[in-house]
Formats: sequence, C-alpha cells, structure tokens
Amino acid sequence: MTPAPGAPNPLVGTWKLISFQFEAEGNDERLDAYDEHPVGFIIFTSDWRVLALITASEPAGDETARSLFDRMMAYSGRYRLRVDGCFITIVDSAWYPAWIGTEQTNFFTLDGDTLSIISPLLQHPKFPNHRVRGLAIWRKE
Repeated sequence: MTPAPGAPNPLVGTWKLISFQFEAEGNDERLDAYDEHPVGFIIFTSDWRVLALITASEPAGDETARSLFDRMMAYSGRYRLRVDGCFITIVDSAWYPAWIGTEQTNFFTLDGDTLSIISPLLQHPKFPNHRVRGLAIWRKE
C-alpha cells in the first residue's frame, strides 16, 4: 500500500505490542517468541524511519548478557511501502549486526487501530536451524 500523493502514510505513529509469536516452516504451531506477554513498540515516522524494540516481560532467571540478548529484538532504518501491503526496511542499526545493511520485508494489515505484521519465512538468530515467520500484533497509541 503506497499512499497516494498527498494522502497520509497509514503506518505513521507509535504502536504498542500486543503479541509476538513465531511460526516454523511447515508447521502451523505458534510459539511465543520471548514469553507470553512481550513488551515492545514500533514507531514509524513521517520522514520514513522505523524503530522497533521487543523484549521479554519476565526475567530469564540467569540474567547473563547472552540470555538478555536472546530475549529481545531491536532494529531501525529507512522504510518504504509497496502496493502489495508490505513495507521494506533498509536496516541501519540492529541488535543483530548481520541485519545491518540488509532489507527486511514485512507484510502488514490494518484494522482500525490494530496493525498486524507478518514476516516472510527467514533465518532468525533465535532459531538458527529453522526458517520461521514472525507474527506481531500492535495497537496504535
């Protein structure tokens, strides 16, 4: 969905995370990415920048740097919209350095003040031996 000239960008604003799950390739089972009630925000600006941050809501128990890294996701970059209901982010900052300089594609739907984002199947650092898709639901603040 590319806004018509002069039309507002439908993604602009601050969105609070409602749920975030992963679905493995060839399996309809959905798994909570970090815990049952992750915390996060995604912010889309009118000058085409996006910043996303998602963390677990509960302590991991052994709060080592590695366990904390495994319980969060963050990235930012410039984004653009396509007519097929997706946005593509050129990542310029990320908790996972391998994403820097890549293009991350996500499909989205809007239903009132609810934004649903689904990634294509990809190799995610949290699941190194499986391709997964992320499913996030956000509510506009």
